[in-house]
Amino acid sequence: MGKNVTQKLLESHLLEGKMVQGEEIGIKIDQTLCQDATGTMVMLELEAMNLKRAKTEVSCQYIDHNIVQNDFKNPDDHLFLLSAAQKFGLWFSKAGNGVSHPVHMERFGKPGKTLLGSDSHTCAGGSLGMLAMGTGGLEVALAISGEPFYVTMPSVMGVRLEGKLPDWVSAKDVVLEMLRRHDVVGGVGKIIEYYGSGLDALSAMDRHVIANMGAELGATASVFPSDKEIKRFMKLHNRGDEWSELRADPGCTYDLHDEIDLSKLEPLIACPSSPGNVVPVREVANKPIFQSMIGSSANPGLRDFAIAAMIIDEQKSQDHVSLDINPTSRQILENLTSLGYLSSLIRAGARIHQAGCNGCIGMGQAPATGKISLRTNPRNFPGRSGTKEDQVYLCSPETAVASAMEGKIVDPRDLKMDYPVYKEPEKIYQIDELTPPPSQKEGKKKLVMGPNIRPLPKFDKLKDCIAGPVLLKMGNNVSTDEILPAGAKVLPFRSNIPEISKFTFAQIDETYYDRAMQYKDAGSFLVGGSNYGQGSSREHAAISPRYLGVKAVIALSYARIHRKNLINFGILALTFSNISDYDEIDQGDLLEISDISKNFDLKKRAEIKVTNKSKNKSFMATHNFTSREMKSIKAGSLINVAMEKHL
Repeated sequence: MGKNVTQKLLESHLLEGKMVQGEEIGIKIDQTLCQDATGTMVMLELEAMNLKRAKTEVSCQYIDHNIVQNDFKNPDDHLFLLSAAQKFGLWFSKAGNGVSHPVHMERFGKPGKTLLGSDSHTCAGGSLGMLAMGTGGLEVALAISGEPFYVTMPSVMGVRLEGKLPDWVSAKDVVLEMLRRHDVVGGVGKIIEYYGSGLDALSAMDRHVIANMGAELGATASVFPSDKEIKRFMKLHNRGDEWSELRADPGCTYDLHDEIDLSKLEPLIACPSSPGNVVPVREVANKPIFQSMIGSSANPGLRDFAIAAMIIDEQKSQDHVSLDINPTSRQILENLTSLGYLSSLIRAGARIHQAGCNGCIGMGQAPATGKISLRTNPRNFPGRSGTKEDQVYLCSPETAVASAMEGKIVDPRDLKMDYPVYKEPEKIYQIDELTPPPSQKEGKKKLVMGPNIRPLPKFDKLKDCIAGPVLLKMGNNVSTDEILPAGAKVLPFRSNIPEISKFTFAQIDETYYDRAMQYKDAGSFLVGGSNYGQGSSREHAAISPRYLGVKAVIALSYARIHRKNLINFGILALTFSNISDYDEIDQGDLLEISDISKNFDLKKRAEIKVTNKSKNKSFMATHNFTSREMKSIKAGSLINVAMEKHL
């Protein structure tokens, strides 16, 4: 029987386990990617593990998230990351060079390789025929040190693309259609593989848009074949000799199926405050907007900015609308300039920002109170923009610029103009956005650490009995942005766990930190709904609760990355055996789990009794920890296990 692209990628990198759905496998990682919001922890973890040099084929450290320098914290961290890259043998991209995912795709992405990143949107690399996955920083640190990456063998959803996109509809509408159909949990436990004749009209960067937001579907990865379009892309970036073909075999099968006729799609938009809240643009048309933002890793290509410039050429954005252009790299900015597109945007009243993630991660560009912001970003979780009561809509560049011109949400098809014809250039200006190749010899012995950089906290081994109050009970789809916010106020403390922990759950309950500090030593619990911890891979959302004394989380279900982050830092990530038991717990109830070693079965899915001492009753919670995961929990964290191995 023929194999699909996903099976070929997994089989060629399999180190441990069998490719049986639901079983844990260990795979070889060829490349890693870190950005500065999460990379600081990765570098501190490498230092704690006493790593000498990276053992991967390629490892990169990008500065793209925390590039606003309001005080010393961010520039100090940038120097720290540079010194770490030199010490451990990583490529380095400094602030202003560009967003990690498209730059990595241009410089290092290679068909047939595996890529692991400490950023959930690392899955964008699947656009090149890679197996690219986001995960917590600690697992990236282990991959850099040469360890396998462990993941539960997912099912493979094959999505056949047929037809051709109509005018005013672009790649963002394709992935929004996937979210409209499957919501933010539709990809959980799955790798989504796209195939079919519809790929012929989708460029490599179009595929990047679709693969990038596989993270919003909850997918383990998104995979595309490596075909003539990928060859064209790599040749454009002077890497044609690194291209290789990678296609699904005729007659291959998929575990799940879907099909999209591209010719029948229309402009779509994700309404506040979830990427899965998708409707046709015309359903929300005529609502006044006050900000329109184009850029981010979800729409990072030259085409995404050029089409906006072509649409608004010789026209203006409305006076009450802030039209924000976030170039994704110096190279994009250079080519927008040389091709004349930047001038069109400037004359239209656009604000041109430095290359980076910027408003996507809440690093500036916060919208006005209660006013609608349209963004080509991948996420619109509550408060992520920097404005607590925000109204962020996600859309294509076409919809974003058309709405800026009209001052209200409009379906771009309703503009009284022809759709501009954009052609991919045959040649572009190349800018080297990275340092010279890292030395093969051992680098600097000492890391440059400013006063805000603190060593990793040490976490004790799991006790046989844990007890404490439920400090917070939450609903469904709680994101990591709500657990530990991003933004200009919070992220400068990313290398200082005691300080960043003060913002834990601030979006949900501003009293949480003070209440948690009362139980920091004694311990406490959290209760969550379904898909708990969706969104960013930032492990701070697990480390901070752990630092504040959380011993266990009991939820209806978890997002893949956050579940692993909880386990990696010694937190029991349990699920309710009976859904009805979720309703029986109230915030403030005192819970207890005893005889943990005795009751945890390491060989199979097992249940353990949780006593609600406040209500004088008990219920069963389920764990499905592998023996490797249980070892991490018992040790207090995966890094404790790694240090014992003297990596």
